[in-house]
Amino acid sequence: MFAEIITIGDELLIGQVVDTNSAWMGRELNRIGIEVVRVTSVRDRKKEILDAVDSALQRAGLVLMTGGLGPTKDDITKQTLCQYFGTRLVFSEEVFRNIQHVLAGRIPMNALNRSQAYVPENAVILPNRVGSAPVTWFEKDGSVLVSLPGVPQEMTTVMTEEVIPRLREKFHTDFILHRSFMVKNYPESVLAEKLQAWEELLPDCIKLAYLPKPGWMRLRLTARGRRKPELNLLLDEEGQKLKAILGEDLYADREQAPEVLLGEILSEKGLTVATAESCTGGNMAARITSVAGSSAYFKGSIVAYANQVKEDLLGVLPETLEKYGAVSRQTVIEMVKGAMDTLKTDCALATSGIAGPAGGTPDKPVGTVWIAVACKNEIFTFLQQGDRGREMNIERACNKALIMLSDALE
Repeated sequence: MFAEIITIGDELLIGQVVDTNSAWMGRELNRIGIEVVRVTSVRDRKKEILDAVDSALQRAGLVLMTGGLGPTKDDITKQTLCQYFGTRLVFSEEVFRNIQHVLAGRIPMNALNRSQAYVPENAVILPNRVGSAPVTWFEKDGSVLVSLPGVPQEMTTVMTEEVIPRLREKFHTDFILHRSFMVKNYPESVLAEKLQAWEELLPDCIKLAYLPKPGWMRLRLTARGRRKPELNLLLDEEGQKLKAILGEDLYADREQAPEVLLGEILSEKGLTVATAESCTGGNMAARITSVAGSSAYFKGSIVAYANQVKEDLLGVLPETLEKYGAVSRQTVIEMVKGAMDTLKTDCALATSGIAGPAGGTPDKPVGTVWIAVACKNEIFTFLQQGDRGREMNIERACNKALIMLSDALE
């Protein structure tokens, strides 16, 4: 079954608010066998909303709308849907009692808040226990349209508690199953060429997607069908074939961020880690500590942006900096050793480079980053080259360092 999402609000189109609702809904719908095929964003304008609704209902069996249900004059979704479905707004005592309960002790009741208790007469009204905006369910010619609040907490609560259970009950859908794999050392085009013969022989019910990340690649196998056990068996078989083709370049057979996988390895081995960062500016440490429980293995970070800090806190020799420069293999080796010594850890990661957009030289252009990882007496280095813009240069270096240390530990 196919669905479309319509998000409403000028704030989405001018970039003032980022649409996270669509991503969440797409993920949750996919879990119950409903595939989102289109997301449309429109302004708070009646004609644009009407056009979007009419087009979506002609294409999809399910349309989910978010936004435009507030108490202010610019919120016109309810009135517009009444026009489309040929109905009128009527006062709902049940919705009004919910509004009183939600606002009690926080916001005084006024005419604007009370106006939210007016709902389309021919719609099913779904409970919204965490907000004052009414949630409406319309049916037309076998299709369903659900109008939801744009506030993420309200939307996710109502979707989870009311909408998804009703969709499960109404529609009998295929199973949609996914398997993800993390691959290192391959740009997308080279990986696609290597996998071409295998991909062409995939069963018709399985599709392959390439999802590039800075410094690594995520592959996703998606299987669709009526019989879940058979789909799982097919995905297992194709996953084994993929492992045989890629060998050690298959970094993980599940979707996990590099910092999560590194944390699992460190925890299993009972090892500790620290970072010494120049061009990545603490990003590696932030990534590692974003994982719950990282305090068990992460001791700290030294962000040594200036050469003097590299010397004073990490023990980088002045003659190393003078002879080879801050962006050099010799310097990151001394940085990674210094991090382990200073912070008393088993392992460490270090970076020094030119993230850009300025600062490059003919010998060391923007995008040049030296990376070192160490565990006890072993040290591995890597030279990252190529300018992808400051943010991506940093992200690539962080991903590479995290993956390198995981490899070294394995």
